[in-house]
Amino acid sequence: MKPFLLIATRAEDQAADDEYDQILRFGELESADLHRIRLERAPLPQLDLDDYSGVIVGGSPFTSSIPAAEKSPVQVRVEAEISALLDEIVERDFPFLGACYGVGTLGGHQGAVIDSTYGEPVGGVRISLTGEGMLDPLLAGVPESFDAYVGHKEAVRSLPSHAVLLATSNTCPVQMFRIKTNLYGTQFHPELDADGIATRIRIYKNVGYFEPEEADTLIAQSKRWDVSSAHMIVKNFTSRYAR
Repeated sequence: MKPFLLIATRAEDQAADDEYDQILRFGELESADLHRIRLERAPLPQLDLDDYSGVIVGGSPFTSSIPAAEKSPVQVRVEAEISALLDEIVERDFPFLGACYGVGTLGGHQGAVIDSTYGEPVGGVRISLTGEGMLDPLLAGVPESFDAYVGHKEAVRSLPSHAVLLATSNTCPVQMFRIKTNLYGTQFHPELDADGIATRIRIYKNVGYFEPEEADTLIAQSKRWDVSSAHMIVKNFTSRYAR
């Protein structure tokens, strides 16, 4: 089988490695099946998409909707390189799953309005599938209503007309969408379990998602959510597109 490509942008090794391990686990992949590029470390190398089964973009500390003048040189480079790669991915309708940062990557590339209107605090939320979502093969076996972890400063306020809304929640109207047939973006984290979100809470407790003294409480509260149904999305993606 051709490997999947994980494009990662987390500078912290523990967060980056946890993300990689969780996608391996919930995608039921071996390490040889998931090639990772840590884009925050170096420019994107020349890629041939025909070498891969699909592309996964993990979460990111970057906030795409902030003014350009406030973005670091690394963020500016990363955004430009992912956007250029998406030009080809979208044109070919090449299998793509963007988790959380999928909003700022695929959503932004396709003309979604992204801002801070529907930011969500770190923790669990109840997600509801739309009618289109219940028919989508990437959500096969996923209940009409399920729990997932979120934590983001920005979200889609408005999707472009050619996007298909697949999942929503009371606090964030766009939780998952599809472009064409094979391009997916989620606002929630289908790859996260309780241990994973606890790791991220500890690592990112001083970057503005919540007050640092709330970290232990958030970790305890996160353990109350059963997010196993969300993990099925990762497995469905790898199963459907492995070639």
